[in-house]
Amino acid sequence: MAARYDRAITVFSPDGHLFQVEYAQEAVKKGSTAVGIRGKDIVVLGVEKKSVAKLQEERTVRKICALDEHVCMAFAGKVLLSQLGLTADARIVINRARVECQSHRLTVEDPVTVEYITRYIFNTTIEGKTIYRYTQSNGRRPFGISALIVGFDYDGTPRLYQTDPSGTYHAWKANAIGRSAKTVREFLEKNYTDEAIASDNDAIKLAIKALLEVVQSGGKNIELAVIRRNQPLKVICTFIY
Repeated sequence: MAARYDRAITVFSPDGHLFQVEYAQEAVKKGSTAVGIRGKDIVVLGVEKKSVAKLQEERTVRKICALDEHVCMAFAGKVLLSQLGLTADARIVINRARVECQSHRLTVEDPVTVEYITRYIFNTTIEGKTIYRYTQSNGRRPFGISALIVGFDYDGTPRLYQTDPSGTYHAWKANAIGRSAKTVREFLEKNYTDEAIASDNDAIKLAIKALLEVVQSGGKNIELAVIRRNQPLKVICTFIY
């Protein structure tokens, strides 16, 4: 029965499935694990960064990208050559988000809020279609990535949002995407407390501990992006042996 409906993105199956959207969500589940933590005066993104090929430039393999001075994004997805760098889908989203951040500064003379740029990504236009419209258009496919977007609004409020291939986004205190995201999310549900994020270092440690639930030792490492209130983005690499 599924074969009759899995090629059409605009047609629901009798049991209420949009199979192309579900396939995109499965692609996200095969991507590298990423975790986001919202602290009191800090936001943290952590990603599982797999070892690169012997002759490959390590700087070209990245899962965390700055969108502006106060906003950064981590993504999970396994479309095309995702393990060799940015996925094609992520590259489109990141490039357009960066342009919008700068355009907003020039036009409004204020930095974007984190929700604004998240909503913009949700509504990013490509050939006249938004990301959400890609889930409603024949001849298209949904974007095969999910993203965690963190940063500070200009009033100093920390934010964490997560986007989904279905075209939705939500605010979170802590969340995970990618491979074994369910395991990491269960860990965060048990361990995310006010005491666990009492200080900046505590929030960073919580992100590392969450990733260590699924990151295996041997040739892998963890990459962290940290934004503190009124401070620029800082990237930290923690090697796990």
